[in-house]
Amino acid sequence: MRSTSGLARAITSVETSHLSGAVEKPRDDARPRTVGRRQCGEIVGRCLCARFRHPRAPSRVSVAAFDPSTAIDMVKAFAMKPSPGLTAATVANTSVFIGGFSVLRLGLTLAGVAHSWFLGTVVMAAFGLGGYVLVCAYFIVGSAVTKVRLKQKQAEGIAEARGGLRGPGSVWGSGAAGILCAIAAVSGLTPVSADLWQLGFVASFCSKLSDTTASEIGKAYGKTTYMSTPPFKLVPRGTEGAVSVEGTLAGIGMSGLFAALSVVVGQLPNIGSVGVCIFAAFVANTFESMLGAAVQGKEGYDWLTNDIVNGIQITVAAFVAIAIGSIARL
Repeated sequence: MRSTSGLARAITSVETSHLSGAVEKPRDDARPRTVGRRQCGEIVGRCLCARFRHPRAPSRVSVAAFDPSTAIDMVKAFAMKPSPGLTAATVANTSVFIGGFSVLRLGLTLAGVAHSWFLGTVVMAAFGLGGYVLVCAYFIVGSAVTKVRLKQKQAEGIAEARGGLRGPGSVWGSGAAGILCAIAAVSGLTPVSADLWQLGFVASFCSKLSDTTASEIGKAYGKTTYMSTPPFKLVPRGTEGAVSVEGTLAGIGMSGLFAALSVVVGQLPNIGSVGVCIFAAFVANTFESMLGAAVQGKEGYDWLTNDIVNGIQITVAAFVAIAIGSIARL
């Protein structure tokens, strides 16, 4: 009966913690009572009943309420970062593209949208929200001027293909230099400072928007169009390498507005850098017009498409701005 007595003592101890007065606690000088198997069963049963009548209170998990101010603070912190990084830029840019897909399709082919997503992500990762705003401004204004008097341009056979929708070639012809500047700025592997690469980035888009504006406004409103190379003969509107007074003035004005916007969004430090971007854009656009007039469309230069010429142009603009900025220490 030793094993039975030990079990009785253990059960008596458990029962005492749950049922007050159910079993009398033995005195120190008394021997433990010996109980039979039937009594053991009754005691266990009473203990189980007491346990289920008084279950433990379930643990409470506190869930913090959503705080709009916290979300606003996170957005502000992201917007203030000069270089938010690739992960944050990917998430933010993807959200914009999903929400604004229908707007993007007004100016881009499906393939163009995909390539523009890459461009936007890299620019935002390197130059933050300010750089991203400039790319968006370029897309919106560039698409708008392309559609100015579109029916007239189509009737004359000088309109952009696909009704002005831009494909991957146009995306890279517009943004290749900007992407290179962005990668160089965050890599830290070049002797050029990140600020100068940022200046080159702005100048490249300044030049491309100026060129697009000059070309489209010139084709729509240009009264006198002449070649940009000697002997500067008169040519019809839309001729490759030709320029007009109306288009040239519109392009210069647009480059000034774009550079001024760059100061507002924190991509340029001062008015001096605005002048540098306007000058670099003018030099690059003039070079592009002369290159187009001299060799584009000529025999043996079939590979020199508009997109390649545009890529050369924006690269020239970026490096002219960087060279002037390094000399003037902007």
